[in-house]
Amino acid sequence: MSVPAYLVLSDGSVFQGKALGALGDTVGEVVFNTGMTGYQEILTDPSYAGQIVTLTYPLIGNYGINADDFQSEVLQPTGLVVGEACEIPSNWRANYSLHDFLASRGFVGISGVDTRALTRKIRSQGVTLGAISYQSADHARGHLMSAKLYDELDFVQQVSTRSPYAWGHEGKIAFGSDKEGYRHRIVAIDCGLKHNILRRFAALGVQSVVLPHWATADDVLAHEPDGLLLSPGPGNPERLESVVKTTQDLLGKLPIFGICLGNQVLCRAIGGRTYKLKFGHRGSNHPVKDLLDGTVTITAQNHGYAIDRDSLQSTGAEITQVNLNDDTVEGIQVREAMASSIQYHPEAAPGPWDSRKYFVRFVEQMAAHAKR
Repeated sequence: MSVPAYLVLSDGSVFQGKALGALGDTVGEVVFNTGMTGYQEILTDPSYAGQIVTLTYPLIGNYGINADDFQSEVLQPTGLVVGEACEIPSNWRANYSLHDFLASRGFVGISGVDTRALTRKIRSQGVTLGAISYQSADHARGHLMSAKLYDELDFVQQVSTRSPYAWGHEGKIAFGSDKEGYRHRIVAIDCGLKHNILRRFAALGVQSVVLPHWATADDVLAHEPDGLLLSPGPGNPERLESVVKTTQDLLGKLPIFGICLGNQVLCRAIGGRTYKLKFGHRGSNHPVKDLLDGTVTITAQNHGYAIDRDSLQSTGAEITQVNLNDDTVEGIQVREAMASSIQYHPEAAPGPWDSRKYFVRFVEQMAAHAKR
């Protein structure tokens, strides 16, 4: 028998549906993702920490949950909203139904919601705080009244690794493993790293050493890396002063590549500013133009903040990519500092493979720098 559940927004709006996953209460910033597939990757993407994710595709869960598509070890959002949750998945890789998997992890969601109406509200009014409860709308409203705003919290410290680790051809490998068998070694500062980023580098012959977000420039250089990766992650980039400081200390010393939040970190490291978007970019179908070669790629995106274009003047940065939907900055480079970054997710989990070429370009940049 289905159990009623309620989603209440900070403006007082109430959406009634059915409990999905565990019976409980949760609070978060309500956002939407327009991807047609990839719910397992979304649920394990650290960039969604602190958020209740609304999936706009009507039917979710039809191919179940498998053992291969996790992007981290834990479920990262605070809640999930879907129109219809498939009860009987059909896929040879499936190990669980969506409901059973969420329940086994103690994760709170809601199904049977008019996700079109909810998404239209977010598009017109902007992202908002929301709460889910199976008890009553008033109970959910009570949680909202005591909840902190999303922007006031530091989610990077929640999702970043607590201890260093390495990643290679076989996945996680012993920390301090020899570089033999790899073309290059990078250090990745973990602000919310996805496994598929490390998998893509490993496929290109790159060993990754992953350090916590509080790593200093000396910590990075101690591993003698050929390059530095500034990872994606959740939350307000203005709260990442230590990561920005580390990036500033390493500019010009080795090639640097930033992804998503890493794009914003690089921007702030060179003196630029960031701002919050009305409802963010979350989905697998965002067109981005590369201003250097004229190509357009369809990209996977998940971010609520963007780079202030005007703030880049006199910083030495060049805008290299723009979003064709709203003309926001999607990439920059600082030639003299051997640094570049993009605002989307080239590892594509989920999403198209169009932008994987930027991994290759970074590896080529490391190779060129190593020959100096």
